[in-house]
Amino acid sequence: MNIKTVWAVYFSGTGTTEKVATTLAKDLAERLGAGYDTYCFNLPQAREKDLSFGPEDLVVLGTPVYAGRVPNLLMPYVRDHIKGNGTLGVPVVLYGNRNYDDGLIELRNLMRDNGFMPVAAGAFVGEHSFSKVLGAGRPDGEDMALVAQLGEKAAEKVKALTEIPAQAVSVTGCDPIRPYYTPRDRHGEPIKDFLKAKPVTDPDKCVKCGLCARLCPMGSIDPADVSNVAGKCIKCCACVKKCPTGAKYFDHEGYLYHQHELEDQYAGRRAPSEIFV
Repeated sequence: MNIKTVWAVYFSGTGTTEKVATTLAKDLAERLGAGYDTYCFNLPQAREKDLSFGPEDLVVLGTPVYAGRVPNLLMPYVRDHIKGNGTLGVPVVLYGNRNYDDGLIELRNLMRDNGFMPVAAGAFVGEHSFSKVLGAGRPDGEDMALVAQLGEKAAEKVKALTEIPAQAVSVTGCDPIRPYYTPRDRHGEPIKDFLKAKPVTDPDKCVKCGLCARLCPMGSIDPADVSNVAGKCIKCCACVKKCPTGAKYFDHEGYLYHQHELEDQYAGRRAPSEIFV
């Protein structure tokens, strides 16, 4: 098939999804002799724009996995505003060393139902948004070598196509999609008020640069008073990990309990990145 433009379309709070999606899209563009373009929908204003793609486009669509699925507050944009028209697609998810559960199959299905035909897919490990030890340093060289392998195999598949495939690429996961993973304590009880946890600001470290407010994908941090998180927090930790002075952190008991539980259970292993073609 004749592809004129390969797109990287992604949400990436701390940069791991961006790294994989853009690297893969650039690789595909080079292999297919196509142009390359990108669209990041991190910020609220970016999610006001409808995206529409045609049969001469190929879209690498990347999201992180939150609680085993496509993040629920990003779902409406992905579902309702990113449309294909006989467009080949490659869904890509990044997960934080626990499990991507149904995140990849859900993203694949969303693309399929929105006029795309997913022909390849990948699930890659990235440093967990909550933690600096879960998936630390990933995606690393080994992961990125697998990204290159996905690019090579996907390009070969696209070059061999004479028409849109009848079925989407097969990926791991359950269909119907399972509920979101629920953080629980050692007694199996849901962690109280976990979703209400918000970052706090150390006034002795904050230099009032406003970067956290500009980065917040929910637009929830007040630029006039960055200690005020008035709206919803999706725990992407862009404000925490990108603060130049380390002024942002979480002190919510349930959040910290869940973070430490995940680290205790999963930090000691190397979870796999996987590709599907």
